[in-house]
Amino acid sequence: MKTLITGGTVVTATGSSLADVLVDGETIAAVLAPGSALLGFDIAANVDTVIDATGKYVIPGGIDAHTHMELPFGGTNASDTFETGTRAAAWGGTTTIVDFAVQKTGERVQDGLAAWHEKAAGTCAIDYGFHQIIGGVDDASLRAMDSLVDEGITSFKLFMAYPGVFYSDDGQILRAMQKSAETGLLTMMHAENGPAIDVLAAQLAEAGKIAPYYHGIARAWQMEEEATHRAIMLANLTGAPLYVVHVSAKQAVDQLAWARDQGWNVFGETCPQYLYLSLEEQLGAFSEEWGQFEGAKWVCSTPLRSRAEGHQHHMWQALRTNDVQMVSTDHCPFCMKGQKELGRNDFRAIPNGIGSVEHRMDLMYQGVVTGELTLERWVELTSTTPARMFGMYGRKGVIQPGADADIVVYDPNGRTTISAASHHMNMDHSAWEGFQIDGHVDTVLSRGRVIVDDGAYRGTKGDGRFVKRGLSQYLI
Repeated sequence: MKTLITGGTVVTATGSSLADVLVDGETIAAVLAPGSALLGFDIAANVDTVIDATGKYVIPGGIDAHTHMELPFGGTNASDTFETGTRAAAWGGTTTIVDFAVQKTGERVQDGLAAWHEKAAGTCAIDYGFHQIIGGVDDASLRAMDSLVDEGITSFKLFMAYPGVFYSDDGQILRAMQKSAETGLLTMMHAENGPAIDVLAAQLAEAGKIAPYYHGIARAWQMEEEATHRAIMLANLTGAPLYVVHVSAKQAVDQLAWARDQGWNVFGETCPQYLYLSLEEQLGAFSEEWGQFEGAKWVCSTPLRSRAEGHQHHMWQALRTNDVQMVSTDHCPFCMKGQKELGRNDFRAIPNGIGSVEHRMDLMYQGVVTGELTLERWVELTSTTPARMFGMYGRKGVIQPGADADIVVYDPNGRTTISAASHHMNMDHSAWEGFQIDGHVDTVLSRGRVIVDDGAYRGTKGDGRFVKRGLSQYLI
């Protein structure tokens, strides 16, 4: 099948121009000047499908490099399966996700990876890859890490939080980072001081402060800044590249900026919730249905930060200055009923997570509308840099000959209203209820196949394939 996308403005990380895009099968065959006769024949008359993108942007499909489909957490599982979560991602213009296979203390890394392959195989709407969570750093898991690159798993995640679940102490982190430096694996870090947070949370609960608001108080910004600095210094000592996930505190950004100013391989991502939402307005929310427990909808870790302290403004700034390089979602959805309400009498028992995989491209485009970002930076943050950071660039994250035809036609004159009544994620609420986006995802192609178009889903279960990733292409 040959498809011609004509009349649109092709937006890349390096510039924008009117161009036609020719797709042959699963890949991009050519990017041509509008109406080009370079190929010696009328292209539009010799393809199977013509997509009119006049007045619209043609961008590489989004890459969400931080999702948690079906993740066991807090006595329940994330409510999106790989089927429902990737279909929702497609609706929102995301054509690749990188999820996390899980190994806990006492478990084999190989078994965790095999379990995630089993969950995802034959069910995903879009292409997918995996990072590996190493929740139990020991001799066996360190040996298992040697084979990850051959499996196309070129990054692993450690946790400085959640003692008793995923937590690694400094000695374990040191050993894992030594393996990172040896193999080229990218170390991803959840940077919060978990043991100290647990003490603060227990003290708040003992004082009767059990509402979701206190989740944010217990996980104070000092706990994120301190852990971020500690992770940076351990990475520098070992020579390991470091990628800090879901950065939310401006002080943590300052630590990343300091390290990058030294020329170190230190990188960071943030998420839409840390750009738009806040401790006061969301974690402190009240409703007739849920009372003070309304804030549970926005319980995630790292937590939402105080707007009065200026974290949100600082995060947008960091995206412009490249002190933070990417925006992922940390998509880990839970329903209020039967899941979040497990913590109705104690914020510590609320499953941590927000569902955003369907809305990331729209929410970041709104930053273009409001002047926070350029069009090119929008594409860079949501597609090109994720592809480079996680070893997929050239195949993903770019509109050029030979690349996978993962393409989104985006209408800047469209309008999107976000609501639980219309979203496609498997959730009974929306963290973004009522948000208005001055743009709209019109058409989505995944490897050349139209999977979303004209307000309808046209894909089928299992369209997505596993992506074996190479080593990071973003290192200094």
